[in-house]
Amino acid sequence: MLTLLSFAATVTLTRLILYLTGYPQLGNVELHVAHVLWGGMLLFVASLLPLLFANRWALTGSAALSGIGIGLFIDEVGKFITQTHNYFYPAAAPIIYTFFLLTVLLYVQVRRAPRSDARAHLYHALDALEEVLDHDLTPQERQELLARLRYAAARADQSDLAHLAQHLLTFLSDEHLHLAPDTPGPLRRLRAWGEQTERRWLGRRRLKAIVMLGLAGLGVLAVVNLGSLLLSVRSAAALERTLRQLVEAGRVASASGLAWFSARVALEGTVGALLLLAAVLLLVRREHFGLRLGLLGLLLSLAAVDLLLFYFEQFSTIGWAAVQFTTLLALLHYQRTYALPSVEALRRFAEAKEH
Repeated sequence: MLTLLSFAATVTLTRLILYLTGYPQLGNVELHVAHVLWGGMLLFVASLLPLLFANRWALTGSAALSGIGIGLFIDEVGKFITQTHNYFYPAAAPIIYTFFLLTVLLYVQVRRAPRSDARAHLYHALDALEEVLDHDLTPQERQELLARLRYAAARADQSDLAHLAQHLLTFLSDEHLHLAPDTPGPLRRLRAWGEQTERRWLGRRRLKAIVMLGLAGLGVLAVVNLGSLLLSVRSAAALERTLRQLVEAGRVASASGLAWFSARVALEGTVGALLLLAAVLLLVRREHFGLRLGLLGLLLSLAAVDLLLFYFEQFSTIGWAAVQFTTLLALLHYQRTYALPSVEALRRFAEAKEH
């Protein structure tokens, strides 16, 4: 997650700073120190940290530096896929966005629930023992370690692994083991503040209203964009004028470019209609279908429509994609918190059915 965030922030801030400062260059008449070199250096440092240090901070630093490094590196991809070293090559933005989406897909895959066997729990326990060496083990962390080790001791298919888990259990159960006070860090405090603020100021009704407004707003803008283009090409003269404007703006350079632009507008309008329908379904309390349709529309928009938008609109699409992503997070949070039945509710339902 840290790598993803630093990657996205680096590309966004690099383009923004260069735009605001008029694309300056570090160098002279002969030399040009491109920021791809700084990206390569940071990637090298990121690869060295876990090799040189065993502490947890080395992994955190490596994650952040690798995201910054790949952001600086891939931001100049246009220079290295064209004969003219064109930094502003239109396909560069979609390539960067596609690479980011693939990284997100990788993140989703590795965030899935890990294996639940003795060896996996022992790996996690041994990794967490670093807290003991740093005198940073909290009571809650010790309880989690003890639970993992009890599972490993009971389920291990090899006697040596069971003995190792049992000896570690004995060590961690020692009453003289140093424990650090369980003081929440800044991220935990921020999360707790966010949850408290949500319970106090949002609640189910207001969060649902935010999701509906987000879906409706994105849908209306997309449909209006499609409608305005269709109205502008009602005649041959209007079509010629529109094409001339697209060519002059650099958004269409060939027949294939025009085909992709048409596909972008049609897909954008279709997704806009899906988002509008999802907002209406939520309004009439058809939450199950509304949330699923809204999720489908937002995923299509982020994965397909924005890919074409990045080609034609370049990095001005970042703000639009950020709004879509924020709406998606709000929808998923509402679905997880209010729309899906909780484990406790399912348990109570099962008990009632048995009686």
